[in-house]
Amino acid sequence: MASLGIEAEQEPLLGDCTAGSREWDIIETEEHYKSRWISIRILYLTMFLSSVGFSIVIMSIWPYLQKIDQTADASFLGWVIASFSLGQMVASPIFGLWSNYRPRKEPLIVSIFISVAANCLYAYVHVPASHNKYYMLVARGLVGFGAGNVAVIRSYIAGATSLQERTSSMANTSACQALGFILGPVFQTCFALIGEKGVTWDTIKLQINMYTAPVLLGAFLGVLNIILILILLREHRVDDSGRQCKNVNFEEASTDEVQVPQGNIDQVAVVSTNVLFFVVLFIFALFETIGERAILLGGFIVVWVGFFILLPWGNQFPKIQWEDLHNNSIPNTTFGEIIITLWKSPREDHSEGPTGCPVEQAWCFYTPMIHLAQFLTSAVLIGIGYPSCNVMSYTLYSKILGPKPQGVYMGWLTASGSAARILGPVFISQLYTSLGPRWAFSLVCGIVVLAILLLVVVYKRLVAFSVRHGRIQE
Repeated sequence: MASLGIEAEQEPLLGDCTAGSREWDIIETEEHYKSRWISIRILYLTMFLSSVGFSIVIMSIWPYLQKIDQTADASFLGWVIASFSLGQMVASPIFGLWSNYRPRKEPLIVSIFISVAANCLYAYVHVPASHNKYYMLVARGLVGFGAGNVAVIRSYIAGATSLQERTSSMANTSACQALGFILGPVFQTCFALIGEKGVTWDTIKLQINMYTAPVLLGAFLGVLNIILILILLREHRVDDSGRQCKNVNFEEASTDEVQVPQGNIDQVAVVSTNVLFFVVLFIFALFETIGERAILLGGFIVVWVGFFILLPWGNQFPKIQWEDLHNNSIPNTTFGEIIITLWKSPREDHSEGPTGCPVEQAWCFYTPMIHLAQFLTSAVLIGIGYPSCNVMSYTLYSKILGPKPQGVYMGWLTASGSAARILGPVFISQLYTSLGPRWAFSLVCGIVVLAILLLVVVYKRLVAFSVRHGRIQE
């Protein structure tokens, strides 16, 4: 192992270093360290703002859609919501490929500019005389396209951190993403004080109300983000040991000069991680509409237990909702609302609308109800297991890829997650409506079991690139 260590010190590990700058600094300078972490934190902010862009309007899309276009129905609402993930799925590999050959500033700035333009379009969807719903569809799709920069962000952070730093950095990135999802609706609630009418700027036909103010804020924050990236973001590369690559300069480097590191990527581990990440996001999409391998496996097991607990059992059945709900409920029923109908009994007076299990769903008559304690226990377990799976998937993936340019690979990983968020709600809504929670959650448990089996099969292959090639001990 001593000879391996000497060999590791003598050869460059990072393919992003150009032919004219093959030297590595074993000891990082304080100036380089500060600049590197300022850049990483700027990208934490970018990830946060990208998530806010998704969630800041999610609660008001349906009423705003009904207001601007009376022809919009529930099925079209589903397309509007899914368009974000569709846009992100398409854009992620594109931006990832771009970032492999050009400075990361370029795809980041272009993607954020697209999101800013899309938010402005969203604020003006009321202006056209017809087909307003399609303008909203395009606007949300473009916001998702701009959010494809997630692949660039994660590939940058993977390349700018050592093996020891990467797990915490990926966790912080996911935390910023989650915080954006959480705070987006909070920001939107604050804008509800403006009301539906708000104020109108006739000169430019801009309405500032509870529906448009959030996206205008998002556009402003996007512009601020672009300025910060232009001023503070610098290209940084370190190898898995933390040594910095001297004179990294994409502007002067051509693609012909890029050095390819010795050793190949384990493609089985790459594909397996993509599949596992798809399952993670698929599970999360259903629920909302020790090393890394051990944590990932433990997270899957906890998630499986959570869904297993959610299976209906016993001989107590839900109350039946005999009233017609079509005119009294918002059609985009969330996963949580579906569960609540199983354990919430109808009130004596229906001042808050009819509740209970819909009579048109035949399984309501023979499927036991889900108790509140049962649901809450499941929610806690899945809430614990999902973040572990999410963070460890990204961390393992970046370590498996190692010093290779990661833009395209991160793009495909992000795209697989976007596909899961598209298919998850479709799966649960169709299966749940037709067969009920027993079948829906049983099949989810089956999918998680298959993911666990896949993880067990490839467990020994899910190791860092440098460890696999003997440059660093595990």
